[in-house]
This record gives sequence, C-alpha cells and structure tokens, in this order.
Amino acid sequence: MRVLMIEPDSATSQSLELMLKSEDFNVYTTGLGEEGVDLAKLYDYDIILLDLNLPDMSGFEVLRSLRVSKVKTGVLILSGLAGVEDKVKGLGFGADDYMTKPFHKDELVARIHAIVRRCNGHAQSVIQTGDLVVNLGQRTIEVKGKRVHLTGKEYQIMELLTLRKGTTITKEMFLNHLYGGMDEPELKIIDVFICKLRKKLRKANETDPIGTIWGRGYVLRDPDRSEADQIVAPPPVPNGGVFEEFDRPDSLVRRTRTV
Repeated sequence: MRVLMIEPDSATSQSLELMLKSEDFNVYTTGLGEEGVDLAKLYDYDIILLDLNLPDMSGFEVLRSLRVSKVKTGVLILSGLAGVEDKVKGLGFGADDYMTKPFHKDELVARIHAIVRRCNGHAQSVIQTGDLVVNLGQRTIEVKGKRVHLTGKEYQIMELLTLRKGTTITKEMFLNHLYGGMDEPELKIIDVFICKLRKKLRKANETDPIGTIWGRGYVLRDPDRSEADQIVAPPPVPNGGVFEEFDRPDSLVRRTRTV
C-alpha cells in the first residue's frame, strides 16, 4: 500500500514511517503542503496522511487544493488539534477521517484500511469474488473455504487486484505497490509473481480468476460485471513486438527509482 505522509515534524514523521513500514506499507514523506499537493497530483497513492500545522500552508488549504484538483485519494488527518470545530472543518473540506495525536498504532492501521476499502467501493474487510475470499484485516485468502498460503509479495498482488477488481492493473502499478519506487526489479518479475499465484489458485479451485490484458497488465475478473466492462482491448504493439508472460525470472536487473 502506498502512503503519502505530509508531516512537518521529523521525529513524528520517522516514528510514523517505521510504524507503517512494519505493516508492509510503502511510505513517502514531505513536510511541506505545497509539495504534498504536487506529489498527490503526479503519483498514485492509496491514502494521504495529513497534519494541519504545516510551515508553508495550512492543512485545510492542502485539502481544498486536492479536492479542487480532483484528487480523489482518501485523506486521514493526523493532528494535535482536538477541537470539535477543527474536526468538523477538516471533514467539511474533504477529509475522510480525523485522528488526534497521540494515537494507537492498531487503530491507525485499522482506520487506514477502512478508508482505502471505502475509497475502492468496499464497505467490509472481507471481499468475495466468486469462490475467492480475501480478508484484508487478517491478510488471508481462501478458495471454497480452504486457506491458500501465499508469500508476502503474492498476497500484496492479490490485495491490489481485489481492491480494484474488474480494473486492469499495469505492471508499473504492481511494482509501485510492492516496492514503493525503491530498488525495483524489472517489470518481468510481475509476470513471475502472477504465474506462481495462478498456480496456487488453480490448485485450490481448478480455475484462474486472474485475466491477462495483453500489452496492458492483469485484472481480477468480477463475476458480477460483464466481460466487456473488464477486458480492455490492447493497444497496437510497435515493430511487430510480442507481449510475453514469463514463468521464471531471467536476468532480473535491479534499479533504484526515486519519487
């Protein structure tokens, strides 16, 4: 999960970052409201954590700028301001939730998951797609009532597919979700993860709920939506190129990319 944290206090920022990384979140931090707005416009985040007391502009102004710019990412305000007026104002400006400092780690993580679910159209932590059941709270997957044991990366891929089921997810989006822009392997590693994930799902159900959108990425097929709504025609491949799906990693070269 990709988190953008707009927090001016370095000690608080570092503490929150360690807390969230222990839950396998990829965290991006800035202490400036203007930079936070720019990052939210440019990149795809699952949630924004926002302090109200920023050095260059108020958190309320950040909220207003985000919503005016049509940034729909969920926003959780984390503030030392505990007054009812501040809470009402923050929610009125477009925040999805408001927590006062200090707070408990478990409550923060639970609220983050709840906001991300709601922003993706899911009211509950248990999401069912056909015979596949993903429990976002417990981080477990079952097929026909039987537990499917996945690696950490395989679960994160399944989590993203489930939250956005019926929508094509590009390999770049998977890489951002898994590695957060740091020390990312080549795109073909996503094909490797998907291949292993499919084998486990087929073994449990004899069917494959993950569809390949050639030249685009992958999609978790939603039986409640028509095929036409989920499968997007691929763009033409230049110079006679062919999109390939790899069963094993070959010459994976690591690189570092910064946001």
